Parts: sequence; C-alpha cells; structure tokens
Amino acid sequence: MSKKRHVTLTRTRMACAAALWLAVALQSGSAFGDTFGLQLAGGVADHRLHKADLGLVWDPNLSWWDTGSWHFTVVGEAHFAYWETPEGNLNHHLYEFGASPMLRFIKDSGAIRPYVEAGAGVRLLTHPSIADTYTLSTAFQFAETVGLGLQFGRRQQYLTGIRFQHVSNADIKTPNPGANFSEVYLQYNF
Repeated sequence: MSKKRHVTLTRTRMACAAALWLAVALQSGSAFGDTFGLQLAGGVADHRLHKADLGLVWDPNLSWWDTGSWHFTVVGEAHFAYWETPEGNLNHHLYEFGASPMLRFIKDSGAIRPYVEAGAGVRLLTHPSIADTYTLSTAFQFAETVGLGLQFGRRQQYLTGIRFQHVSNADIKTPNPGANFSEVYLQYNF
C-alpha cells in the first residue's frame, strides 16, 4: 500500500470515528437544555472547487429582541470540511477545520419557521495552495457567511438552508483571491 493511500485511509477512519463520537455526545448532551445538531452541507465555488462539510451545531436556546413574531438567537458551529478540484495541479484536495458563531433572526412559531442568518469565524486549511495559478497564501483563513433557511418538524428538529460563504485571509498575505462558496445544508437537532 502506498504511503499516500495509507494517509488517506487513516484520515477517513479518523473522520468516521469523530462522527460516531459526535453522534453519541450530541445525544447525551441534549439533556442539559441546550440543543445540539449535526449539519451536512455541500457547496461549489470558482476554480471548480467542491466542498463537503460536516458541522456540529450548538444552540444554547437564547432569545432576545422579540418583535412579537420574530426574535434573534445565536448558535455556535464547528466545521470539518473536504475541498476538491480537478484544477489542482499542486493539491487536488484539502481539509478545512473551523468554528463560527451564527446570528439568526427566526420566526417564533408555526410548523415551518423561516430565518435569515449571518456569521463570521476562523478556518484552518491543510494546504493553502491548490494550483500554480490559485493559492490562498495562508492556511489560516476567515469565513464570512450569510444565508436563508427553514426550521420544521414535530419538534422543530430539522433545518435546511442555503448559504453564501466567503473564505479569505483578510490580506494577511497576498495574493488573497479567497473562495466564494454557494452551499446548501441539512441539519438534524437531537
């Protein structure tokens, strides 16, 4: 077995073990009054970048500035993502790790509760260079996100939405072309 294949298999096994551990932790954590969820997302960006994202979401059930039918809340998200592109002559794929707080303005009641959201966080990439002509220059990145979504289900346990996410290093180092992802996601709250 080649060293590269062994590293890929090891990373896949670690990701599966982490997902299993998260599922167990989420199920037991919901007894504290907080809500925990798993989020699966997929996205595309320029340079034929494709992104698969696994997110762990923590909702402390905060509510403020109630307008009578809508309110603000905040959730915390931790992400592990896989990027790939056929245009990468240096790296065809890379991994992303990060966290973001997300501010949501959501409808108070109803079977389907729409919301708008925005947030910003940090990301760490395993490789900043994808191709000779496309590099993000630093492994440390910032991620700004805006989106629309719906929460639904008997216990309001399902969420689905679309997001626009800009990932860049805020000119810490140039060139700084960034990546602009259009994403869709599904989430289940335990």
